Amino acid sequence: MNQGILLYGPPAAGKDTVTTALAQLDPRYSLFSRLKVGSGKSAGYRMGTSGQLAGLEARGDVIYRNDRYGNTYVVDRPGLRSAMEDGRVPILHLGQVAGIEAVTTHYPATWSTVLLWCSRETTAARSQGRGDRDTQDRLAAWDATEQDLSAGSHLVWNLRVDTDHAFPADAAALIDRLVRGDAA
Repeated sequence: MNQGILLYGPPAAGKDTVTTALAQLDPRYSLFSRLKVGSGKSAGYRMGTSGQLAGLEARGDVIYRNDRYGNTYVVDRPGLRSAMEDGRVPILHLGQVAGIEAVTTHYPATWSTVLLWCSRETTAARSQGRGDRDTQDRLAAWDATEQDLSAGSHLVWNLRVDTDHAFPADAAALIDRLVRGDAA
């Protein structure tokens, strides 16, 4: 069966950094490039148009969609199918419990759900350190993530990593063990 990793957490919790560390451990791991309709940062996304989004929606191929920072982000069925070819293990970055639920419910695969967490202060420092122009929006998203976690308390995380204290390589090793079925 196909496998995938769902990384959930607030902005600047280390999703990109841990994904890079996972890819260094095993080339089967790679970031799932969500479809993004809008502007701004394009790295890590498949940039799309409103017309492409409408076509995916008409065919029932949108697994999850969220609107944030003035953009639309989409997890789509054809994209996931392609990302899992040849035994590859896509890593999806999601910031909403509803996204985790949608993907695990509507796309058949063995999903490893990982909560990456950091303090609000760490999100602020990391956001400013990487030059984000929208740190206040990211802090608002941190607040929303904390509320989302409380509302989604029924979710069972396969693994929780506090990135305030864990090195990226250590977090990646734990996730790799989880995916491989080793005791974490």
